[in-house]
Amino acid sequence: MNCSNCGHLNDGGKFCVKCGHKLQEEAAVSQTAAASEYQSQSQPQTAYVPQQPNQRVRQAKKVSKSFFSYFTEGIKNPTATAHAAGESQFVNALITVILYALSIPIMLYVGWKLLLIQFVRSMFKLPIISEELAPSDMEDFNTGTDLIKATDINSIIHFNFTDFVFKQGIFIFIGLAVIIGATYVAAKFGKVVVSFKEFFSRFGTFMIIPTALLLVGLVLAFLHVEYFSYFMNFGLLSIFLVVPFTIASFKQNGTNGLDRIYSTLIVYVVITIVLTFIANGLGEEAKTIITRMGNSSELNDLF
Repeated sequence: MNCSNCGHLNDGGKFCVKCGHKLQEEAAVSQTAAASEYQSQSQPQTAYVPQQPNQRVRQAKKVSKSFFSYFTEGIKNPTATAHAAGESQFVNALITVILYALSIPIMLYVGWKLLLIQFVRSMFKLPIISEELAPSDMEDFNTGTDLIKATDINSIIHFNFTDFVFKQGIFIFIGLAVIIGATYVAAKFGKVVVSFKEFFSRFGTFMIIPTALLLVGLVLAFLHVEYFSYFMNFGLLSIFLVVPFTIASFKQNGTNGLDRIYSTLIVYVVITIVLTFIANGLGEEAKTIITRMGNSSELNDLF
């Protein structure tokens, strides 16, 4: 073993025979260094690979960011945004139509008690009924309406959220698809040369404001503000404005096509038929709710 102090080669022992330096510490250091070197050579080196975010999460963030910019721009500049909407905005327009279709049943699910109270209150204000009511009857009615507002009747009559919202949402979406398809056919009769995706994108962009009205009404419904019904009605009736705006936004090729006024009137007939079917579907749901309320012993105990 070589001495680290003087370099003399020793056959063994604890001390160098030439300078007296202790050799045992040197041996331990040498063995530790050799063991460390062996372990580093025997274990494979793994490079650090940063964890990549999920591809679907990144895509969802990208789509949501794009839709938010598209939606806010459509509120600020509806006409310019709609005219600039091409096939690239098809996904954003589709999301807008889906939001429109879902916000209506969600609003009705959340605020149907307020709508029922508004309906009964309007009936009480009719001259034929109000003249026959005593002041004490109206006080009893107001007490009853306050009790209804404070009671979670959905849990009593088992009003299922999924069954109502998604069933009616799909039904309304199909109705909107029929309206958009009828508007597209009317535009084609008017000699408008456009692909369906581009037409759908422009129609969906014009629906941004009606959808925004419904979303405001939805927030008010969650806050139990009775005025949410006005926003719901404005959002529903605005569809009658979307049709002529969409048809008029495209340039006709030639003068032999169907006049835009007649095209609009034809689509209005389709809208009326679709809204009638939707109203009938919601009416059946209302009948079911009223029947459950009448058959609920728990609800009868409240009164």
